[in-house]
Amino acid sequence: MNVLSIGQIVLIITGLVCVILVYYAIMIYNSLVMLKNNIDKAWSNIDVLLKQRFDELPKLVSVCEGYMQHERKTLELVTKARSMLETASTDKEKMKAQNAITESLRSLFAVVEQYPDLKADQAFRRLGMRISELEDQIADRREMVNESANLYNIRIEQFPDIIIARFFNYQSRTLWEIEPSDRQDVSIRFASS
Repeated sequence: MNVLSIGQIVLIITGLVCVILVYYAIMIYNSLVMLKNNIDKAWSNIDVLLKQRFDELPKLVSVCEGYMQHERKTLELVTKARSMLETASTDKEKMKAQNAITESLRSLFAVVEQYPDLKADQAFRRLGMRISELEDQIADRREMVNESANLYNIRIEQFPDIIIARFFNYQSRTLWEIEPSDRQDVSIRFASS
């Protein structure tokens, strides 16, 4: 009978432990890759909606220009925010540009309240509804970006995932941020008669 020696048993056990550890490291790596790609996918989904909004803004401004002769500043803010987006290259710059567009659209829709003829214009109403729908969808997608980035950031900081993450130089991802002014309480004043 051929009996294994103690050295052979230790070698087999060591080999099995190494195979298990390598397999576990591969599983961790693959799950981190999936999380990282989910963040990129979520950003890409936002980009699709942002492109649609980007394409709709000139139409909205064009409809408003005929009615809002004295509100050039508001229309210029929308145009300026739109051009900021064209030059944005980093995630932070894109977030800042998107927040600027959102803020300028809020201002535009607030000013529109002073123009009953514009509010009644079918093209404006259609474009306004389309922009509002896109804004709602963008907000939903931003939540997805934050959820994906949060899961990824947690995983790359947890043990044993941190070992693989540091080995492959995985960096934490930025969550979507709003402008600090958007956190302030809204002041509502009613006109007195």
